[in-house]
Amino acid sequence: MDSDKEIVCGADIHRDFLIATMISRSGLKLQERFNMNQDGLLAFRSWIINHRCQRLAVESTGGFWYPIFTILEGHVEFILANAYQIRNIEHKKTDKLDSERIAIYCLNNLITPSRIYPKDYRDLRSITRARETLVNARSKIKNQIHQSLSACCIKLSSVISDSFGKSGRYIIDRLLEGKTIDQIISGIPSKRIRKKEDELREAIKNGLDPVQVFLIKANLDVIDDISKKIKILEAEIAEKVKPFEDDLKIILSVPGVGFISAATIIAEMGDYRDFPSADKMAKYFGIVPSVYQSAGKLRTGKITKTGSKHMRRILVEVAKAISRTKKNSRLMRFFQRILARCGKKNIATVALARKVLCIIYHLLMNHENYQEPEVTKTKPKIPSSVSPIRMMDIDEMIKIISQAGYLVEKDLKEGCG
Repeated sequence: MDSDKEIVCGADIHRDFLIATMISRSGLKLQERFNMNQDGLLAFRSWIINHRCQRLAVESTGGFWYPIFTILEGHVEFILANAYQIRNIEHKKTDKLDSERIAIYCLNNLITPSRIYPKDYRDLRSITRARETLVNARSKIKNQIHQSLSACCIKLSSVISDSFGKSGRYIIDRLLEGKTIDQIISGIPSKRIRKKEDELREAIKNGLDPVQVFLIKANLDVIDDISKKIKILEAEIAEKVKPFEDDLKIILSVPGVGFISAATIIAEMGDYRDFPSADKMAKYFGIVPSVYQSAGKLRTGKITKTGSKHMRRILVEVAKAISRTKKNSRLMRFFQRILARCGKKNIATVALARKVLCIIYHLLMNHENYQEPEVTKTKPKIPSSVSPIRMMDIDEMIKIISQAGYLVEKDLKEGCG
C-alpha cells in the first residue's frame, strides 16, 4: 500500500473511555472519544472501518486493550505497543496529545509490536496468574500467623520446616485449644517431629493469649478457604493445558519442574516458535545481564527484568529446586561451578534459571525429552615402551631422560653404576 495514502490510528486507553486520533500523510486528522462499553467499542469499530483505517496502535497498559483487540480482530492490523518504548519524555501530557503521539509513531513505523498470545495461551495464563495471586495471599497470611506466634514467644518455625504441614497444623490447633506441651507432643503424627521433644519444649514455653487465639483462628479459616480455591484453579489448569500435552511432557522431563511450573512456563512462553533462538527468548523474559559500555569499557550488571515477571519467578523456583537436590546432575554441576566462581548464590541461581529456559527452548524445538548425558570414564593409555612391571636398567633410564630434553653427565652414569 502507498504510504502516502495509508491511514493509521492511535488510541490512548483508560478504564472508562478511550481517545482515538486518526492521521495520514495527506493531512487527515480526526480525533474522537469513545466509551469503553459494548456500544462505545462498536461505535469505535464502525469509525475505524468507515474511514478505511489500516492500522491501530494502543499501549499495553493493564488489560484494557483486550476488549478492543477482540472487537477489532480481523478488521484492522492491531499493534500492541510497549508503554516503555513509546513513553512521553516531554513535560506536557494530555490524553489527546498521547493519542496523537501514538498515531505519529504508528504512521512512521516507530513501534515494535508486542506479542499477542493466542486465546488458548491467554486463558491458561490468566488462570496460572490467578493461582499465583492466591498463593501469595496465602503466604502473607501465614506470615501473619508466624508473627502472632512470635508475639507470644512461640518459635515453632525454628523447629519445624513447614509450620502448616500435617504436624505443624496439629501443633497450632492444639495450642489454640489450650493443650499442654506434654499433650501436644504425645499426639504429633510424625515420629520424626516427636523425636525433637527437647527442641519443641524449648520453642513452646508459653501459651497464647485470647487476642492471638482469635486472630490465628480467623487467619487459619482464610488459609483453608484460599487452599480450596487454589485446588479448584489447579483442576482448571489441568483442563486448559490439555491442548499442550506434548509440550507439557517435554518440559516435565527437565529436573526440578513440576506440573504447575510446567503449565506456567507454557502459559508465559506462548508459542516458542516466535523466538529465533534461545538467547532471544532469554532476552525477551529479562533473564540476561544488562550491559553498560562507556569509553570502550564494557560492564555487565543485574538482569534486565524485562518481560514477564511471572516467568522469571517460576524459573528461579525451578533453579532453587535443582540446587537443593542431592543428585549429581549436569544442571547441579553447572550451579556449583557458577557458585564457586562468583561466590554468590543468587547469581548462580539466576544463571541456572537462564540455562533451564534455554534447555527448554531447544527441547521444544527438537521435540525431545531431557536426558542426562552419559559420562564415560576412559582409562589412560600407557605407552607400550613403558611397562610398570618390567624393570629398566640404567641405560634405558638415561635414554628416556635424554629424550625428554635433560642433559645426563657421563660421570653421573658411572657413579650410578
